[in-house]
Amino acid sequence: MKSLRKLLIAAAFVPTLSGTPVFACAACYGKSDSALASGMNWGILTLLGVVLTVLTCIALFFVHIVRKEEAVSNPPPPTDRPADL
Repeated sequence: MKSLRKLLIAAAFVPTLSGTPVFACAACYGKSDSALASGMNWGILTLLGVVLTVLTCIALFFVHIVRKEEAVSNPPPPTDRPADL
């Protein structure tokens, strides 16, 4: 167990000892006019649209349930005319 811990610690520090620089992606670096940032923005908007659509459908379902329940509990008043046979 101790040797595994030492191996993981050594593996974590190896990238810091390498001579090559590590660059952040365009989203983290702040270059907002790149294709990566544009794609990420479209992905966020798409997911936001999906979430809003699902939440709207859930809300409309509950409105439908409430209206049905009100229609069952409050039937229309009977008319005074006899029914046509």
